Amino acid sequence: MCRMSALAATALALGLASAPPAQAFGFKAKAETPAPAETPAQPAAAQRASAEERALSARLDPLAQAAFWAREVNLDSTDLEAGIGLARALRNMGKPDDAAAAAERLAVLAPNNVEVMLELARAHLARGQGFYAVEPGRKAQSLAPEDWRAPFLLAMAYEQAQRDAEALAAHRRAVQLAPDNPSVLSNLAMFQAARGQTAEAEALLRHAAALPGATAVARQNLALILGLQGRLAEAEALARQDLPPQLVANNLAYLRAAAASGSTGGAGRSWSSVGSAQ
Repeated sequence: MCRMSALAATALALGLASAPPAQAFGFKAKAETPAPAETPAQPAAAQRASAEERALSARLDPLAQAAFWAREVNLDSTDLEAGIGLARALRNMGKPDDAAAAAERLAVLAPNNVEVMLELARAHLARGQGFYAVEPGRKAQSLAPEDWRAPFLLAMAYEQAQRDAEALAAHRRAVQLAPDNPSVLSNLAMFQAARGQTAEAEALLRHAAALPGATAVARQNLALILGLQGRLAEAEALARQDLPPQLVANNLAYLRAAAASGSTGGAGRSWSSVGSAQ
């Protein structure tokens, strides 16, 4: 018997002890009814993770993140933060189709949520289906016209859809909104390089690589552009800053082959780098 039940039983016993016998009031004594058996304790309902636990989940590997956010989605299918976290984790696991499906479900729930539209665009880009990233990218841009992420993603979507004029306009808009963002500058530079504008691409990449927030991607893209111009020593020095020897050797072999063929089209198609676009 639990503590509260014991206290109640004690109070009842004391009350009966102080009350006059039932027969004194002309009533016949009734047989004592046995107390009902206690109901077994039910397990506590699962609760959503705290804000701190959600923040710490960013330290997990993609598989563990997917499991974490899937649990949160199962607890509440309308939880947009959890749904976005699950789509992002699936994308980082290399499951872009599943990520797109998860993001599509969120888009039905919250068609006017900027973060949902951005994640849906990222998922389609990861699938290599930029055409389908255009609509959510445009929606995000209309909802948040000063947010550089929408034109940044739109530029890549237009590129995949082979709509170069719109891609260039989106790249320029992203640079206008985020002039010192290394990823934004690097993406525009690679767009230019793929169209033979190596001098412009090099200038942008040197600026991007010198910025405080520059990642290995900017440096390796610069190494690629230098190498395609035949400046292999400079390219090798940059490549060795971020890549293991075997990848450096593979990249240099690619650059030598490209130099021998005189080709700079499709810059980076066989070039190994690190990291990914935001």
